[in-house]
Formats: sequence, structure tokens, C-alpha cells
Amino acid sequence: MLIFGMTAKSGFDPLVLLLMALIVEAYIGEARFIFKAVRHPVRLIGDVIGFFDRKLNRDERTEVDRAVRGALVVVIVVCMAFTTGLGVAWLSLNHPLGWIIEFTGLVSLLAARGLYDHVRAVAKGLRVSTEDGRRAVAHIVGRDPDQLDGHGVARAAIESLAENFGDGVVAPVFWYVLFGFPGLLVYKAVNTMDSMIGHRSPRYRAFGMTAAKLDDVLNLIPARLAGLFIVFASAFVPTARPGQALKVMLRDSRFHRSPNAGWPEGAMAGALGLSLAGPRRYASQTVNDPWIGDGNTKATAKDISRALYLFFVACLINGMWVAAIAMLRFSL
Repeated sequence: MLIFGMTAKSGFDPLVLLLMALIVEAYIGEARFIFKAVRHPVRLIGDVIGFFDRKLNRDERTEVDRAVRGALVVVIVVCMAFTTGLGVAWLSLNHPLGWIIEFTGLVSLLAARGLYDHVRAVAKGLRVSTEDGRRAVAHIVGRDPDQLDGHGVARAAIESLAENFGDGVVAPVFWYVLFGFPGLLVYKAVNTMDSMIGHRSPRYRAFGMTAAKLDDVLNLIPARLAGLFIVFASAFVPTARPGQALKVMLRDSRFHRSPNAGWPEGAMAGALGLSLAGPRRYASQTVNDPWIGDGNTKATAKDISRALYLFFVACLINGMWVAAIAMLRFSL
């Protein structure tokens, strides 16, 4: 069911609903006040994944057995997400007030404002002290913040901003435009599974393999779009360099451990004249990855602010392509 075949008998057209949600989410964030009364959709998905993890991912089982069970979990969770999304979409298209449920779900599943606020908090913290920066960055990265100096904290925040622009902003919009609310909910379910069980640790290497691979597949196009949006955005940011953004993205994206994260991170590194990624320490291991970009490694709070400016413009571009498709849809 492509969104281009979805027409509202009552309420709002899906693309109009998406544009409204992008504007509202940019202003209020993920509407946490609503989810004080009801559980957030991602938390509900996480509860289901956690249940299956406890029941099926036992240490005494073989790697093959755990891999099969992990694949089964992916199938079950994806089917549940698709069915739920289909019900919400049908209600939105066929009931006069059904769009309110889909609109609320859209606002809660987009992450631009929340990401902006978390990264801005790191910049504010760093301006006070390195320790304050570490406390702020611990909310958005998996590495050990106690091992980071001030420059490492700044790089971690910028890397997280770039990577999550792809999978928290561009990808949800991309899959919604293609497949409506079912596509968005399936993507968020897979992305949540990857976050929870898609690790390379002994416990999850086999069980989370299918979730991790499927997340890579679903982010293939959105990650590259995110990189291009950052390149385009850098042309409108005075201190950014679009030529370097494109060059570093195309040259260094392959150096990232993820097949996707290197694209927006490479574009961000080139645009800001920084070197990102590189060796870093997590709670359980040290990763000696190559650097992305050939600029300055000593990022500061000022560089975080520059990255946030670039992120803001890139989000505008992300909304503009949706608006362009909507105009094309209504003109046909």
C-alpha cells in the first residue's frame, strides 16, 4: 500500500499530516506530556522485544538456535508493527477523527527536536566544565563518557547528531512517504530491535543478527539521503564547506563500522572541517576505527553549535522534499 495510493475519505491527506507533524514536533518535541498518561509507542515496542529477549535468548542455547529464535522475533515484531500501523492508517483515512491518533503517533516517532535538545545540552555542559559535558553526552552515546576529554565529548555529540539525523529524522519520513504509518512503525520497530539486541556482544551476536542486518537494509537509502541533505544544507551555512562535505562523504563513508552511519557523519565532518569517529572506548571494548575526515580532531562546544545550525537547515530540506512530493501528488 504505497502512500501514493492512499486517499483520505475524511480527515487529512497522509502527506499533509506528515508535514503538520514535522512542524509540530520541531516546536514541542515528542509530546512527552501525552505519554505521561499512556505508554510511548517505542517503549511498548521495547517491552515486547524485552519479553522475547528474556524468554528466547538463553545462555545455554547454541548460537544457531539463538540466531533462529532471533529471526523469529524479528518476524513477529515486524508483523505486529505492520498490523498495528495498518489499523491506525485505516482509521485515519476512514474516520473523521481518526487522523488525531496517527498525527499523535507521527509526532511521537519523529526525533528532530529531541535530538537537537540533547546535543545542545552537551554544548551547554561543555561550556561549564568537561564533567558537565560528559554527563550530558552520556544520554546520547554508548561509549564510556568518563574516558572522553572535552574534545572527545564534542566529537561524540556531533557524531551522534549526524548519525541520528539519518535514522531518527530522515528514515522515518522516508518510510512514511513510501508506505504510510505502517512503513514508519515497522521501521521504528526494526530500529528499536537493533538498538536493544543488535549488538556484537556474546549475548546478542547471534540472537540480534537478523535485527541488525534488517536495520542496515532499511537505512541504506535514508542514510545516503541524510548525507546529501547535510551537503545541501552546508551551502546555506556560512561556516560550512559543501565541497568538502561531498568529498569526505564519498571518500570516507566506507571507513565507518556501519554501512550507513558513515554517510551523514562524513558529510558533517567535511562540512565543519573536522575529523570524526576514530578510536573510541565503549563500556566493554575499545574500537580502533579510522578517522572520517581530515580536519581538526579538537572539536569544541562552538563546533557543536555549528553542527546544530547545519542540522537545523538539513531538517528544513528534509521537510521541503516532502512538501515537493505533496505538491506533485496534488497536481496530478
